[in-house]
Amino acid sequence: MHSFAPEILLMTILTLVIVSDALAARFKIPSVFLLLAGSYLTYTYVKPAVPIDLTQHFTTIILFCIPLIFMGDALHLSFKDIKRHAWSIFYLAVVAVALSITAGALLHTFDIFSGLSIGAYVALFAINMATDAVSVQSVLSRFKGIGHDIKVLIEGESLGNDATAVIAFFYIGLPWMLQGHLDAGHAALDALRVFGVSTLLGLGIGYLTYLVMKLYSDKRGELFSFIVEAYGAYVLAEHLHVSGILTLIVAVVSTKAWIDDDLEHERSKKVRGFFDKLRLGGIMTTTQERLEYIYEMAKEFGYIAAVVIFFALAEMVDVHKLWEYRTEILSMFLITTLIRALMMAKFAFFGKTVDAIKPVGAEGWFVLTFSGMKGALSIILVHMIPDSFPHKEMFEAVTVGVVFLSIFGYGTVLWVYFTFFRKEQKPSLFKH
Repeated sequence: MHSFAPEILLMTILTLVIVSDALAARFKIPSVFLLLAGSYLTYTYVKPAVPIDLTQHFTTIILFCIPLIFMGDALHLSFKDIKRHAWSIFYLAVVAVALSITAGALLHTFDIFSGLSIGAYVALFAINMATDAVSVQSVLSRFKGIGHDIKVLIEGESLGNDATAVIAFFYIGLPWMLQGHLDAGHAALDALRVFGVSTLLGLGIGYLTYLVMKLYSDKRGELFSFIVEAYGAYVLAEHLHVSGILTLIVAVVSTKAWIDDDLEHERSKKVRGFFDKLRLGGIMTTTQERLEYIYEMAKEFGYIAAVVIFFALAEMVDVHKLWEYRTEILSMFLITTLIRALMMAKFAFFGKTVDAIKPVGAEGWFVLTFSGMKGALSIILVHMIPDSFPHKEMFEAVTVGVVFLSIFGYGTVLWVYFTFFRKEQKPSLFKH
């Protein structure tokens, strides 16, 4: 007798996506709310619909889904927007995350989480400072009136923030937590090495993919090229013991940037310089119409990948454990929210002290603060902690609890604000 478990699971996932999207459109609420709730209810009460033990294959599922999740978000960013808001994105994705993790580690002095070493604090806050691109996009896509500039900052942060959190976790927090000590100089050099090698490797893969895509003109082939690039960058970087996520992001963003530059030259008929000719700029890689197709398909692939991880998350939910660690969960949620609000307030109100960073005012601060939803990456990182670590159960319960509270809590705050309080449409949240 054949097993149809994979087919049944695929039907379950796609049905959930269809139903969630339909209900979200009907009731004007973020679909991620329905996906999370639907995944948990389906797993708990409709067991035949999930005939595969996803937790048993969790690592394999993670490795399969990561490239698809990050590829879609990386493709959505325009290089023109990245250049325009480079310092702002750098602050949000690197400086704010580093300061947030440091602030969290300093709480070790107050012994808020009993029995944890300072290294464990660093690891725990690195895990719970990583935002989730899919959850953020799912929530914000339902709201009208968010300026393009703010969306660029949120999207840029959700990519760079993840890369920073991963490096902080794997190269500082995790070894410090497991070994009980840390050579600060060695850890800093190792983190810089990972950042540098990952960036250069990503640029190389991005450039190679860009050149290869000039050999054909087909939207399906171009889409598959980005998928191969994402998986190839991630696998090669992890094999070389550097950051797969950062390499993937740099590769996809750089390929997209060169394509954008080609399209801009084509529209403006600008004379090409030496470096443009060096990368065969006269040969078009794709068209704007085909790029739109690639955006949409990449977004759908990422969405499906996120739903698969939501199912794995549903299997990790233990209501009794969540209740047992309710104090730790609520403490971590409130602390990370406060730290994020402080980091965003500095960016929002005092950005004018740095000309390259534009202040966004009170409403911009509000949106940036509550767009810090956690999700798949936090679950992935906490899963990577060895089972031998005595506090892993607490780490898992806290992380799962914070993921749910951030998605439903932050999402509800934004939904209420944009649905009932913000009626006017503004072109931008930036103050010039």
